[in-house]
Amino acid sequence: MKITFWGAAGEVTGSCYIVETDRVRVMVDCGIHQGYPEAEALNRRLPWKQTMHLDAIVLSHAHLDHSGRLPLLLPLPGNARIHATPQTIALTDILLLDSARLQQNDAVHHNRRRQRAGKAPIAPLYTVEQAAQVIARMNPIPYDQPTQVADGIAIRFVDAGHIIGSASIEMKVREGGTTKTIVFSADIGVPGSPLLRDPTTLEHADVLLLESTYGNRDHRALPETLDALTDILLEAERDQEKVLIPSFAVGRAQNLMYHIAGLHREGRIRALPVYLDSPMAIAASNLYLANTGIMDEETLALVKAKQDVLKVPGMSYCTSAEESKRLNDVKGAMVIIAGSGMCNGGRIVHHLRHNLWRQGVHVVFVGFQGQGTLGRHLINRPRTVRIFGEQVAVNAQLHTLGGLSAHAGQSTLVEWARPLAKDKPRVFLTHGEETPRMALADRLRKDLGMESTRPMRGQSFDL
Repeated sequence: MKITFWGAAGEVTGSCYIVETDRVRVMVDCGIHQGYPEAEALNRRLPWKQTMHLDAIVLSHAHLDHSGRLPLLLPLPGNARIHATPQTIALTDILLLDSARLQQNDAVHHNRRRQRAGKAPIAPLYTVEQAAQVIARMNPIPYDQPTQVADGIAIRFVDAGHIIGSASIEMKVREGGTTKTIVFSADIGVPGSPLLRDPTTLEHADVLLLESTYGNRDHRALPETLDALTDILLEAERDQEKVLIPSFAVGRAQNLMYHIAGLHREGRIRALPVYLDSPMAIAASNLYLANTGIMDEETLALVKAKQDVLKVPGMSYCTSAEESKRLNDVKGAMVIIAGSGMCNGGRIVHHLRHNLWRQGVHVVFVGFQGQGTLGRHLINRPRTVRIFGEQVAVNAQLHTLGGLSAHAGQSTLVEWARPLAKDKPRVFLTHGEETPRMALADRLRKDLGMESTRPMRGQSFDL
């Protein structure tokens, strides 16, 4: 029995692990690498594909750093299925098809330049047709329903509270008369976050894979974060200026709209125009509203009271590129929520190009900014940045609101792991850069007496 780490090992993205016994191999997640120059090459290099038969794939949630390379597994063996919660399957359908369209469009764009340079064309990472084939191989498993996915391997999904449908995974692996329980935390959400229920803790583990995205710090308290957001919105209204919010389409965009709607209900802000400039975020929001049954009690109470939890008066959806472009010519106070969350693509980059140089504009970062991304560069407050080959001055006011993260901070990660400490599990810290991993390892040792390993990509460990 062994586990091999093919991603999210020494980095945040590219989540991918393979569990092997003497009979079967099961993959957990197959996400894309993002945010650094080598990511594209890594996404195309699958060192295990030619030699490894997979009996099943288990998907923790739909974010592309967990699902975005699934089409590269095709063709899957005849009986192999991709197991996920029903909400994750619905959301993966949205995200993978959008990703495939972008891959195909980018390939066309790059190949025009390559042709002019006398270079051979490149293929997209995968196509819309391949993404659709992946969705057809998915098997829905509700929360808390133990299910055998391969010979000797059974899983149970529990709510991770990260995005809709997100799950931590309890995997029971039987080999040679011995059964071990492997727990994959996947991405743990923040207790008390809107819309979703709090993360579910587990009671037993022989092996624990624990995420460490924010393993070196805790987030700002939510009330303080909302106070800061309120001040920004009031200042923008007073000065009749724009507020640009780079946001992940799933989870972060919905939380933002929930909080802005709440501030309006409480009378803390007046209704100012809010534009959700992301077709994917719009589709994800509709999915959230169609699944109120798995929302938290506070949100359910608002829904029953006929409150619109994801809209404020004056909110508009921008579905087309033309609608997005028109926002550049609109004057006055407004909020524009657009992807991508790390500013490494999407409509937000165009809005930054048109507005970063303007004093009085606010740019609000509400999520993790990976190494090498435009977002990470901006939070370091450079004097200029390069966007679409053009040097743009950075005169806008830049804000970072850490209290809106969908990832648990250090203390929450420790508390989530606390019930498992009694079993003295073998701990692997994943899904984090090295500094946060080291800090979380130290905290786990001091608080819980748990020693941990920090695996790197390609490493295997006997269990």
